Amino acid sequence: MSSTKDKVTGNANEAIGKVKEGIGKATDNPRLEGEGLAQQIKGKGQQLKGDVKDAIKRRVDKT
Repeated sequence: MSSTKDKVTGNANEAIGKVKEGIGKATDNPRLEGEGLAQQIKGKGQQLKGDVKDAIKRRVDKT
């Protein structure tokens, strides 16, 4: 996966996770709320992966 694709997927997972968390809170559903939090963490990890790929590419391009 390219760094851009990782970042886009990460942003989507964070957004969906926030919605799930909000619905879980509104409906008093702790399972859905937890799924939302987990999906947000997954999204942040994907974004970090994209950032690392970008940093490595910049470093390689300098040499």
